[in-house]
Amino acid sequence: MTNTDLDSRFQEAVAKASLMTQASLPQDVQLRLYAFYKQATFGHVDIQQSAAYHLRDAFKINAWMQISHFTPDEAKENYIEIINAILKK
Repeated sequence: MTNTDLDSRFQEAVAKASLMTQASLPQDVQLRLYAFYKQATFGHVDIQQSAAYHLRDAFKINAWMQISHFTPDEAKENYIEIINAILKK
């Protein structure tokens, strides 16, 4: 599979995810999607705390750190798999 093919499938999954409501997804799934999206689009997490650092941000950063060993392509594949599994339900 080419990188272009993966990128296009990833963009399709992101578009599908953007149509979902937060209320329709459990928080752990939201965090995993967030983490895989960030890893896929930004790579490794860069922790920079600010004065406005909130508990919610800590959960998001923690989720991202947990999957930081994935390559961006692996993160895209995982993101796609989660979205496809949700849509099959």
